[in-house]
Amino acid sequence: MSQKVEYLKPDFYYHIYNRGNAKCNIFYTEANYLYFKSKYFKYVSPIVDTYAYCLMPNHFHFLVKIKPEKEIFELLKNENKLVPKEVSFIEFKKLGIEALNKILSKQFSNFFNGYSQAINIQESRTGSLFQKPYRKKEIDSDEYLKKVILYIHSNPVEHGFVGKINEWPHTSYASIISNSDPLIKGKEVINLFGDIDNFQKTHYNKNLINLVEDF
Repeated sequence: MSQKVEYLKPDFYYHIYNRGNAKCNIFYTEANYLYFKSKYFKYVSPIVDTYAYCLMPNHFHFLVKIKPEKEIFELLKNENKLVPKEVSFIEFKKLGIEALNKILSKQFSNFFNGYSQAINIQESRTGSLFQKPYRKKEIDSDEYLKKVILYIHSNPVEHGFVGKINEWPHTSYASIISNSDPLIKGKEVINLFGDIDNFQKTHYNKNLINLVEDF
């Protein structure tokens, strides 16, 4: 029996995550975290809005919203020629969700492959760095959206790397509070929780954190 294909849909939220193949590390140095984010910014940010993230030694989490179809079409058509210039948006829409997902998949593939190649060279290793395929879960309510944000930011605490959420440097928690990272939709996240005070208080409510399944 063939497995159902899960498509990424424009204007929908997704929890996207993966870990190292055989649970191996995917980050070895501080520079690796920065390089990973630079690859994400280059290939994935053009097609998504990012609401939260956490990078851990052997896995990562992103909470994203796929951008509107026309915005993706125009951006990729102009920047990397995945869409031929002679194809109109109306013609592109007629191709359907499968055609759009080929483009989205290509962006994610470039992201993962580009980072993997660099780490394989750095660590003198071969083979796949990440488990395949990467995981994606559609988020269908504001309540679930908030739970995923809490889960993502609390990940370093739950795995025992730090005692408090704000102590792990590789999450979006601090940048959301300061609204300092153009990669993150900080204002939108704060609005989801009401205000900054409630955003912080909710993150330290242990009864609300263990709400999304881990690997």
